[in-house]
Amino acid sequence: MNEPHKRDRLRLAVKRRQECDVVLSCEQSLPRRNLVVRALLCNLFIVLLLAARVSHAADPVHQQIDRLIEAKITGPVAPRSPDAEFIRRVTLDLAGRIPTADETRSFLQDDSKDKREALIERLLSGPEYATAMAGLFNVMLMERRGENADWDRFLKTSFAANQPWNELVRQILLPSADNEESRGSAWFYKRRLEKSGQQPTDYAGLTRDVGRLFLGVDLQCAECHDHLMIDDYKQQEFQGLFSVYKNVSIRNEKFPAINEKSITEKLEFISVFGSEHQVTGPRIPFGAEFEIPPPPEEQPKKKPDPNAPPAFSSLKLIAANLPSPENSLFCRNSANRIWFALMGQGLVEPLDQFHSDNQATHPEVLNLLATEFAAHEFDLKWLLRQIILSETYQRSSRTSEETIEGTYARARLRRLTADQHLASLLVATGNLQRLLPSESEPSEQYTELQKEFLSAFAAEPKEPALSYAPAVKQALFQLNESQFLNLLTPQENNLTERISKLQPRDVIDECFLSIFSRLPTVSERELAIDQIPDNEASRAARIQRLVWAMLTSIEFAVNH
Repeated sequence: MNEPHKRDRLRLAVKRRQECDVVLSCEQSLPRRNLVVRALLCNLFIVLLLAARVSHAADPVHQQIDRLIEAKITGPVAPRSPDAEFIRRVTLDLAGRIPTADETRSFLQDDSKDKREALIERLLSGPEYATAMAGLFNVMLMERRGENADWDRFLKTSFAANQPWNELVRQILLPSADNEESRGSAWFYKRRLEKSGQQPTDYAGLTRDVGRLFLGVDLQCAECHDHLMIDDYKQQEFQGLFSVYKNVSIRNEKFPAINEKSITEKLEFISVFGSEHQVTGPRIPFGAEFEIPPPPEEQPKKKPDPNAPPAFSSLKLIAANLPSPENSLFCRNSANRIWFALMGQGLVEPLDQFHSDNQATHPEVLNLLATEFAAHEFDLKWLLRQIILSETYQRSSRTSEETIEGTYARARLRRLTADQHLASLLVATGNLQRLLPSESEPSEQYTELQKEFLSAFAAEPKEPALSYAPAVKQALFQLNESQFLNLLTPQENNLTERISKLQPRDVIDECFLSIFSRLPTVSERELAIDQIPDNEASRAARIQRLVWAMLTSIEFAVNH
């Protein structure tokens, strides 16, 4: 079967599955006895939905996104972002930093009609893409729980090869100690299995994290009873996944590795609000229970090797079935998190609260992204490209008219992540090559700066990096931290050294291009020129103050 035909069949199968899920979630209020009515409604809904899509089925996905988004906008819409705004935004999203002054200048002077598409392709194929994605998903999946070189190498290698997202997740869910290229994936488990002081191993926390990060469901409050406020979250869903992870342990190796015990019987549990004993075998939340095979009749006479694979691996079943195109929760959660990373808000919010009482703001968009992502074999570059090509992504954040928040009528202001902020500081000040000549051999000065910067700007360990809370320690860092202030002193070929001999007008233009990725307005240029005296004795200090003021401004700290 040729690839396009195979993809079309997969796309249709996933669509049907996900559309049935939508129907069933909307049918909760129908009496259970009306099975015939329910079946007719389901079939009618699918027929109408598919028929409505036929006329636009051949349109690129980014055009379908725009059509679905615009259908819900009732007020004014922001214009397309200017070129300067676009290059800054897309470079931050795909390279993890702001563009250099030369990159911005070249883009602004380019008159070709397809220059935005060309820029997107350059960034997706560029060497910084893998590092940016590794940083993004490291924070998303590990939530600042510490660093590990094997884990970093696994992520960077995977994104550099554009490994399908579901395969990357599969390697996390079933790490192999024998595969040197991917064994760092076990850091996801190992770090969570490590004990903290006298506390027991947090198997419940690991269970919760698998559910919320890969399925978008936070089952923490369903550990001891059915969730009190979310009807969909039953204790059985948590305990079925917990039965898998309570049998996982850390393997003693120089690299991240885990062992797994074979499950021989179902897990018994009881609600704190009841007395009835219940049992469950291993299961993916909201999926079918996996059958536990009977133990072998002959037991081994000698003590088994603790590192040997189990006779029955429930991890293997989880890894095979959770990141699957048929698992609509996995598909929709993946699409939602990637949309959030690019747009600043999820189609479902909070990101880990997928349930029938918390529908997406734009369910058709979420269903489209999830379906097409699966049909394109979880090609992350493909999904990023389609979202970025959309007019929805490319709208300006600046508009003179009031727009309704949450409708995507304008671009949402997004605070830079801590990693983007640090990288952009080094690019803006021209200190990147000096402090970080290569990722494998950062300078001692960079290592110290990174440590202090992340301590001030990054989210607390084990906390999702989903929102930004300004803090006094950030202001104190920018006012007093010597590692930060040293970036402003003239060094070989850095910003303050380069502009020290320029005319005032050129100083201002170079500062704006380097820091804000745009040229100044007339009023901004006039105001800034007044800050640069002719007096050589005070000129250098005044330039450094100007650069400091721009670097600590809201405009620099925000992806807009």
